[in-house]
Amino acid sequence: MNAVTDNLGLYGTGVLTTLQISLLSGLGALVLGTIMAGFRVSPAPPLQWVGSAWVTVLRNTPLSVVLFTIAFGLPEIGVNGSFFWFGVTGLALYTSAFVCEAIRSGINSVAPGQAEAARSVGMTFGQTLTVVVLPQAVRTVVPPLGNVLIAMIKNSAIVGAVGVGGDLYSVGVQLTGAGGLAVIPVLIGVALGYLVLTIPAGLLLGLAERKVAIAR
Repeated sequence: MNAVTDNLGLYGTGVLTTLQISLLSGLGALVLGTIMAGFRVSPAPPLQWVGSAWVTVLRNTPLSVVLFTIAFGLPEIGVNGSFFWFGVTGLALYTSAFVCEAIRSGINSVAPGQAEAARSVGMTFGQTLTVVVLPQAVRTVVPPLGNVLIAMIKNSAIVGAVGVGGDLYSVGVQLTGAGGLAVIPVLIGVALGYLVLTIPAGLLLGLAERKVAIAR
């Protein structure tokens, strides 16, 4: 296990970079997923079509295809940037489809009478959704949303394949490639790095779920 203990600093940098990728992608996925969930339950058919197309395309496309399309396709049309931001964007877009479905299931769990009562007092669809429905829906989507976000942390390993340097995946490639170290110990170190991120995330989400259950 000297491959791990002798490179703790490099693994630590990988954990921090992976955490940064996950936080930025998670924030983007939550924003986009919430918007698309609103589209999917909107009374306007064009918005429903956009939301449905968004989920259908992204959820049924491999993450690697999404990432490579963004990282190598956007520069072809004049959109330039770092591989880091291309990776974050691709992971956020992909994850947003799953976030959308988790939030939509929560919206559908809210009693229809809540929205009807809001409309009866003159609230618009946007006001009804943001003020009445979503606050109640959030309580039911914590468990599925938590699973999506933890899966996103593990999916961030694929981001390293598009050239993002410094994350845990890249650390493993660097140590086994340029460093010439044994593969199994290096991969064990990479796996432990992901556990450092996913286990606390799971504990925090479990705490949030209990808090929501008490509030309910």
